[in-house]
Amino acid sequence: MHIRAVRLDELPLLQDIERAAGECFRDIGMPEIADDEPFPLDELARYHHDGLAWVATGDAGAPVAYLIADRVDGNLHVEQVSVHPGSSRRGIGRSLLDHLAAHATATGVPALTLTTFTEVPWNGPYYERCGFRLMADGEITPGLRKIREREAAHGLDRWPRACMRRML
Repeated sequence: MHIRAVRLDELPLLQDIERAAGECFRDIGMPEIADDEPFPLDELARYHHDGLAWVATGDAGAPVAYLIADRVDGNLHVEQVSVHPGSSRRGIGRSLLDHLAAHATATGVPALTLTTFTEVPWNGPYYERCGFRLMADGEITPGLRKIREREAAHGLDRWPRACMRRML
């Protein structure tokens, strides 16, 4: 596996990876999440342009996973990390998170943040194993509050969600 910046011509592959990765939500009674459309190509292009989009490639050099991030309140916020199910359970997601952490450290960013479903095994519990900790309400920054408001408006609050942070 190799991690590198995503190329513009690969953006449709990111959508395919996200759709495939989302299918496992059907098995746990969250079909709305599985049916949610991936980021549009123009939005993925913005992450690419900002230098905050990476892929993990398999042996053939094609992307099998990706991570996109945003700058939120002085930290790097994991907007999406998806691993194709055919490549899951091999540490690829963790490697992408560690790659982002190294990038953040090299650029003087103090922490990574994300929002996630707390009771989905490959979400909240997984991120805890990757060094993220739940944030208390008083620790949630204004930018994260806005993200949570957008998520609630999108219907994601039907299931328990939280903000998490990994200090670097």
